[in-house]
Amino acid sequence: MYSIIDIEATGGNAKIGRITEIAIYRFDGEKIVDEFSSLINPERKIDPYVQRLTGITDAMAKKAPKFHEVAKEIVTITKDSCFVGHNVRFDYSFVQSEFASLGYPFKMERLCTLELSKKLIPGIPSYSLKKLCTSLEIPLESHHRASSDAKATVSLFQRLLNIDREKVHKHLRKA
Repeated sequence: MYSIIDIEATGGNAKIGRITEIAIYRFDGEKIVDEFSSLINPERKIDPYVQRLTGITDAMAKKAPKFHEVAKEIVTITKDSCFVGHNVRFDYSFVQSEFASLGYPFKMERLCTLELSKKLIPGIPSYSLKKLCTSLEIPLESHHRASSDAKATVSLFQRLLNIDREKVHKHLRKA
């Protein structure tokens, strides 16, 4: 079982930034079996550049639940699965940091669709999610919004599994 996850954040890195949006698609290798998506109140200002990039404003985030209010849902939907993301280190580090702030040791095995794409689909001009999706004709409706990026990553991950499931699993990073 896989949890394809994308986050948007206030900016920077997980040491200084906070999550502003998270989307999770629980995927069984064939189809999406569950999903969770929410804006998150980061309890701080969102960098103006990031607001323009994502469309997530301070006003929108202020009305959203705080991370601790959705943490149990995140743990539940990701239970007994592998964390999959495009540039997984970025998303995983933010989720792990948010849980660490709650005193919870969040650990999951991980797979990176960015790294896997470079190995299994050579010759693409760019492996950024948007350009890769364009090259592979994968729909990406609202780039830099967690739900749209995560859904596109589900489609990309499905293709990678179809190309070589064994190689995909050889790239699994332990918790």
